[in-house]
Amino acid sequence: MGIGLDAVTALSPVGDSRAGEVLRLRREISRMQRRRSEHPLLPLDPAFSTLLPEEGLQTGAAYTVSPSPSLVLALLGEASRKGLWCAVVGMPTLGIEAAAAFGIALPRLILVPEPGERWLAATSALAEVVPLIAVQPGGRVRDSDVSRLSARLRDRGCTLLVAEGPVAEEGPVADSSRFGEWPQSEGSIRLHDQHWHGIGEGWGLIEGSTATVTARTRRSPAPSSVRVRLPGSRGAVEAVLPELAALPPLREVDASADTPGTGYWAAAG
Repeated sequence: MGIGLDAVTALSPVGDSRAGEVLRLRREISRMQRRRSEHPLLPLDPAFSTLLPEEGLQTGAAYTVSPSPSLVLALLGEASRKGLWCAVVGMPTLGIEAAAAFGIALPRLILVPEPGERWLAATSALAEVVPLIAVQPGGRVRDSDVSRLSARLRDRGCTLLVAEGPVAEEGPVADSSRFGEWPQSEGSIRLHDQHWHGIGEGWGLIEGSTATVTARTRRSPAPSSVRVRLPGSRGAVEAVLPELAALPPLREVDASADTPGTGYWAAAG
């Protein structure tokens, strides 16, 4: 048994109900008895087949990823299609329709959109039973908390995708909610050089985008990149043929996130 879209409302906090949210989440999780996976890797979409040397995400590891909803959903899609549960924590603008377009099975998707300062507790509880989790941290964490969470990931065979935030500013007044690469990360998967297609000079319909995805890991520090349509013609990720990758884009948009109001996510999310 488990929780999917039927429990999204119950998991969404209202006012000061965030503590109750975590308790409800833990009660639901206690019903989900997942055995530790014996598989060392979680599958990736074929468009990402050459991105990592293992051709998959290591179980029990954490990866730092760009804070792009399209990239996050693309990384979750293949595992979900293979029947695995997925969870997304701290990403309230992520679109359900877009998730379905990327091949994610909504009945096996757990959403905790606004956990507030309890994002780490929610992530740790989900790691007990969910094999693949994407999280947007709500602030910095202590080294001891990272170590405990890493141990839980290894023990339960859970893979964590941590959306990267801006690096903290130097000085005594640095904002603790700003952070860079996740500590003890196995590697990074970043989206860059993203171009939206179909937009003219302030007019037009979004037809999709092309972007480069680059990965580095501890075992393979040399960067590996693929050029993809994200989203593709049918909503999911698609590999870009070399001859198409050479075509000039119609418009360039900041690749650090899917810009609201200018791209696909404004329509789908």
